Amino acid sequence: MAGLRVIAIFDVGKTNKKLFLFDEHYRIVYEKTARFLETRDEDGELCENLDSIRISIFESLNEVLRNEEYELIAINFSTYGASLVYLDEHGQPLTPLYNYLKNYPAELEQQFYAKYGGKTQMALETSSPASGSLNAGLQIYRIKYQLPELFQKIRYALHLPQYVSYLISGKIYSDMTSIGCHTHLWDFKKQQYHDWVIREELDKLLPPIMRSDEVIETTFMGKRYIIGAGLHDSSAALIPYQASFSEPFILLSTGTWCISMNPFNASPLTAEELENDCLAYIGYHGKPVKASRLFAGNEHEQHVKRIAATFDVDVLVFRNMAYEPEIIARLTSQNRSSTSAVGKSSAFESRDLKTFRNATEAYHQLMLDLVDLQFRSTSLIINGTPIKKIFVDGGFSKNAIYMNLLALAFPDIEVYAAAMAQATALGTAIAIHKHWNKKPLANDIIALKFYSVKNQVL
Repeated sequence: MAGLRVIAIFDVGKTNKKLFLFDEHYRIVYEKTARFLETRDEDGELCENLDSIRISIFESLNEVLRNEEYELIAINFSTYGASLVYLDEHGQPLTPLYNYLKNYPAELEQQFYAKYGGKTQMALETSSPASGSLNAGLQIYRIKYQLPELFQKIRYALHLPQYVSYLISGKIYSDMTSIGCHTHLWDFKKQQYHDWVIREELDKLLPPIMRSDEVIETTFMGKRYIIGAGLHDSSAALIPYQASFSEPFILLSTGTWCISMNPFNASPLTAEELENDCLAYIGYHGKPVKASRLFAGNEHEQHVKRIAATFDVDVLVFRNMAYEPEIIARLTSQNRSSTSAVGKSSAFESRDLKTFRNATEAYHQLMLDLVDLQFRSTSLIINGTPIKKIFVDGGFSKNAIYMNLLALAFPDIEVYAAAMAQATALGTAIAIHKHWNKKPLANDIIALKFYSVKNQVL
């Protein structure tokens, strides 16, 4: 009896490394999680252990292949971005996987921007705010000038998703979702590698680009499989929404960072947008996705502790706190307006907690201030596009106060809390749907809850 037809997705995060099997209805039928100890680079700084990743992928895949419950048809990969693997002429890694948070040498950064037009110009052309090692192109530049002997040995520089794909397929490719992820490598206007990449001859180290929705046929352990080239995780998480909705929408992904993504806004970034922490990704169809970022989840966590300490309550009381429109009406009538700039902390930073009656009132004010900041951040990337819907996923999608206030902030746009199992892994599977799945894409892969302004009495 044949096993269940499945696709395997390796989802390599900064903390957890996961393997999922999805059936043809995109239900998770198998899940395995691993965590690895980090290693250290030549400067003694913590970084990813490539050997552990390689061994784990092979062991996990062999385990699936031995399980007769499943018939493995396809494999794809998603990982966090801004990390590169340098291969020698034999296809072996030359270095550890450098941490994208590694401090970038100040003199080398100054040399780079002085040579290539300055930070503002580079940011505008590459849709990438200057961010040191987080700009993956600067990582290669550092090796060229600080480790020239090592640089001479590099045959290929691979983004992490394409490296883990290469481990199985044996084929070396680049992918636009990784190239277009705040790397400083891609000129968004010219739609090619930036001039500096060519002048430094780094393009010779970057493999041919493979479409994110195309596949490679390969043999592994004596069987033939369809293999994807891998995707950057932020772009992968957007795919289920792009596959399910055709009307213009924004995805607001909330967590420590709250990232608004607009796949319907292809206008070039402005200097003002860059100053307010906007950037652009390249989606899996190769088109720009304008985005804005807020550190709102982190701020929320800090202020919740402050409120709890002031009013002597457990922080858990805020987790499922009910939305009370009467409190919002009272706070709004007191004209407690926010004047904080987009991208900075909210007005709650300077609030005197003694002016609030209790923890509930203080928490409602915190959410008012955070949503006010979110409104201005998200509005930056709407920029005239006819947005019909905002989908909120992640932590704040479960917060009734946040969701109701967001609906009030955008009265002309439908606001939904969205929920799905493992959006990044799911999107990575859907990206190559046409190559492995004989069934039409289900229309219920995303659960939505609508928040209506009409039902709110203020």
